[in-house]
Amino acid sequence: QVQLVESGGGLVQPGGSLRLSCAASGFPFSAYAMSWYRQAPGKERELVAGVTSDGGTTDYADSVKGRFTISRDNAKSTVYLQMNSLKPEDTAVYSCNAERKRIRTNYWGKGTLVTVSS
Repeated sequence: QVQLVESGGGLVQPGGSLRLSCAASGFPFSAYAMSWYRQAPGKERELVAGVTSDGGTTDYADSVKGRFTISRDNAKSTVYLQMNSLKPEDTAVYSCNAERKRIRTNYWGKGTLVTVSS
């Protein structure tokens, strides 16, 4: 069955770094655009970063540009989010999403918690 499993979250001090991973299975990973979303307590879910199916194009929310980098390894069916210079406002549950617009298909992982605090 389809699975998206996030890992790499945790507690980090302001200014620190974390690398999130999302391992996919059960669908043709290389045919899907991948994105990272986050949802902070009491706030709506927001798009953080996205990457096209071939990895050739990336996009970022203004709030994370220059600090976060999304990448993917289609051979490993995994998407990553490198997060540097973390701020307390980056605290949220981070979830990965797989989307194939042509067939209107969307999959979600359960998320991993990132807490930025001293």
